[in-house]
Amino acid sequence: MTLPVTAFVAAVCALLLLATAIDTVRQRLRLKAAFGDHGDAKLISASRAHGNLAEYAPIVIILLGLLETVRANHMALMAIGAIFLVGRVGHIVGLYTPSEPGKAPLGRQIGVVATFGTLLALSLWTLWMLATLNL
Repeated sequence: MTLPVTAFVAAVCALLLLATAIDTVRQRLRLKAAFGDHGDAKLISASRAHGNLAEYAPIVIILLGLLETVRANHMALMAIGAIFLVGRVGHIVGLYTPSEPGKAPLGRQIGVVATFGTLLALSLWTLWMLATLNL
């Protein structure tokens, strides 16, 4: 059995993770900071962009894979995966966008809504499949 949606989302997330990791290392080298963020806005942004993706991507990829293995609607899974990826890119862009304290940039807002919506949809869908298919 192949899992093309899961594979695609995982591959794109891996590339985003690599890009954000490289930038985090670049910022650390710039500051000569092995640990912590030294209060530097660029390092904080790079580190959080990387960390936030690393926190959310695994569970989304797992849920996509579980749903794909029980032959959930392929087009719906593709749409949800695409929303998640667009949200993750928006969140990364938003973290790099300077903003006033207390005001999140639009990209970050879109990223949060897309990520939370994805998690909610995939979680509920997985629970529904468990309840209805007696897996």
